[in-house]
Amino acid sequence: MMKNNQEDLRFAVIGAGAVGCYFGGILARAGHQVTLIGRPHHVSAIQQQGLLLTTQTFEEHIKLHASTELAAIHDADVILFCVKSTDTIITATQAKPHLSAKAVILSLQNGVENAELIRSVLPHQVIPAVVYVATEMVGDGHVKHNGRGELVIGSSSDSEMIASVLSAAAIPTQVSENVIGALWAKLIVNCAYNALSAITQLPYGRLVQQEGVPRMMEELVVECLAVASAAGVVVPGDCRANVKQIAITMAEQTSSTAQDLARGKRSEIDFLNGYVDRQGQLHQVSTPVNHALTSLVKMLEKSSA
Repeated sequence: MMKNNQEDLRFAVIGAGAVGCYFGGILARAGHQVTLIGRPHHVSAIQQQGLLLTTQTFEEHIKLHASTELAAIHDADVILFCVKSTDTIITATQAKPHLSAKAVILSLQNGVENAELIRSVLPHQVIPAVVYVATEMVGDGHVKHNGRGELVIGSSSDSEMIASVLSAAAIPTQVSENVIGALWAKLIVNCAYNALSAITQLPYGRLVQQEGVPRMMEELVVECLAVASAAGVVVPGDCRANVKQIAITMAEQTSSTAQDLARGKRSEIDFLNGYVDRQGQLHQVSTPVNHALTSLVKMLEKSSA
């Protein structure tokens, strides 16, 4: 990449929703130049009063650049790519003419295949990242942080430097040689919660108290681990313990899939339970629970459209 003076790194966030606004806001608060690319109603509010960031320890209006135009990313050194997985290919294609030749892209998205999809369009260095944060947009230009906020990023020639910069800006970041395994670990948590939260419209803490849900989550974990194993992926950590812990640490959180359905928007289910189902078919591993939940969410999408 990149610059000798890390403090001068310029960041851009493509897809400045809850996740992108949170990380962009934290970086700007630490003194970095940040440009958010987002929807008009958010951009207008941010241009007028700054990004309102509400956390458990502070509430602050943060001044930073915001635009609806991808051309505004032209001088960014690091791109935080935060669009929905359904929009990965088209957004990467639209961004291509505006990217600096030396820009590095961090894919901060759900699912495990987005970095590969971006690479299929762009010649740039693309680093997959696992995002652990609970955030929501609670108003125009207003993001609320509900918990966590760390990243795990893949290994590359620039990863250690980027991780150092992010960590210094209060975004704890680790570099992993097995980022695909880490992405699968998060995917398994998402597969356990996202569709069920969407179907019931319940937050995680209440969801796990429903009859039959813990058993269904266990079946989902078993299916996901079987598919990962068949695909040659080593999933780190204790997935079952991680799934149970989420209901405690994010008890009031509803899934992004639930939020999409509530707003009548297309969800990322094809990149979550749907991805596991497709990989199961590819590797001849049965995934009936993932298949059923994918089908149910898609039916709900059509009924709410």
